[in-house]
Amino acid sequence: MNRLTGPRWWLRDAWLMAGRNSRRIVRAPGLLLMYALIQPVVFILLFAYVFGGAIKVPGGDYVQALIPAVFVQMILFSSIGAVAVGLAEDMSRGVMDRFRSLPMTRSSVLLGRIASEVLRSAITLAVMLGCGLLVGFRFHGSPGLIAAGFGLLLAFGFAFSWVAAWIGLMARSGEAAQGLGLVWVLPFTFVSSAFVPTATMPGPVRAFADHSPVTAMIDTLRAWFSGRDAGDAALVTAVWTLALTAVFMTLAVLRLRRTSS
Repeated sequence: MNRLTGPRWWLRDAWLMAGRNSRRIVRAPGLLLMYALIQPVVFILLFAYVFGGAIKVPGGDYVQALIPAVFVQMILFSSIGAVAVGLAEDMSRGVMDRFRSLPMTRSSVLLGRIASEVLRSAITLAVMLGCGLLVGFRFHGSPGLIAAGFGLLLAFGFAFSWVAAWIGLMARSGEAAQGLGLVWVLPFTFVSSAFVPTATMPGPVRAFADHSPVTAMIDTLRAWFSGRDAGDAALVTAVWTLALTAVFMTLAVLRLRRTSS
């Protein structure tokens, strides 16, 4: 069938796909409950009350350093479960083949899924924020800095969702996508300033952590939520966000086209 082209139709197709994926989340409330409610709360309670007393951070308040780190961690982990695994399962079940028979652009299929993931991430962040406030986290920055922090975090999640989309299209099954996703998520998450100061790490590991986009994102949130200047961390995060989006959006769309041919 002939595809309707142009930005208006592309955005319309993406909107329809986002609605489709959002409805799937509503129809499977167990997944939403697990990934958006239970898992974030467990992470916060675990690190705040089990590990918090054993880890020293600059400034002395571990909860203030913890909550921004858990925000970033959950954004990355949810991209694996929702985007990478979801796309891989759609590919293996023939859902993508049905989409190809419709008059819609291929890239809108990916954009729609990622847009629905950004929406779910926003819900997850709201839940995590409530839990963080209960364990003692407080904002000390201006409303503008706080809003900018959450906006940049969602954009950061949008960028890493394109990485997850490429992984999902490369994998042959949902299980493979989850395994491949964890291969890169775990090092980026834990080899960073998320839970321990990078100064305590061995030389090569510290070099990786200091230049990681995850470290830059976490340091930016900690600074802005505390009312401090983020310095170069905010610029580094923005550059990483734009670069990852441009590179992996291109790779994901090309991969989808190859699977269609």
